[in-house]
Amino acid sequence: MNQTTNKTQTTGSSVRTRHMVQTAIFGVIIVIMAFTPFLGYIPLGFTRATIIHIPVILASLLMGPKTGALLGLLFGLTSFINNTVNPTVTSFVFTPFYSMGEFSGGIGSVIICFVPRILTGVVPHYIYKLVKKCSKSTGVSKIGLILAGVGGSLTNTLLVMNLIYLFFKDTYAAANGVAVKAVYGFILSIIGINGVPEAIVAGVLTALIGRTLMKKNMKERLGFTHGFSD
Repeated sequence: MNQTTNKTQTTGSSVRTRHMVQTAIFGVIIVIMAFTPFLGYIPLGFTRATIIHIPVILASLLMGPKTGALLGLLFGLTSFINNTVNPTVTSFVFTPFYSMGEFSGGIGSVIICFVPRILTGVVPHYIYKLVKKCSKSTGVSKIGLILAGVGGSLTNTLLVMNLIYLFFKDTYAAANGVAVKAVYGFILSIIGINGVPEAIVAGVLTALIGRTLMKKNMKERLGFTHGFSD
């Protein structure tokens, strides 16, 4: 009895340790991407394009929404730091510690910086789960991976841009030299020019990488036990 209990405890401890190591590896990838110039955050003047959400999306699928949310929080933290120490003219929407003339952040900056990024690590898991349930397919769902990647990316883009409009409409318009009445049209143009290509790239990369990593034999080999079991 004691031997069985000890074996179970050892196995559980081993699984938790392995999960922590896997989470740490994904975290390191996010940090490297975030602080390598022109890799994770690509400055475009009026905003920053990003591909950091891709490891967050993959973690959501491989290790579950809780781990995805944790890594999404890390994603938000890297954005917070980048916009504080290496700001662009609109960095006030991501950090309350940036101020240039009349432009300054506030509590809304913290919400914009963290909430969409946390949800980026949650939404893909449930999109993939829904696709699998509706299709009743066995094995890895390529359509599910594509939609999870696109959905995770658009979660970030749509929430960030609409929260900017909610909290900083007037200031964001002034910072970009746009009339207040035209600022939502400007935001839509950013979503179209920046967010849509990001979502397409996320869908393609999530499908390419996820299709390999989520195969049953590969997941067993790598020790992923908290995500989907395809």
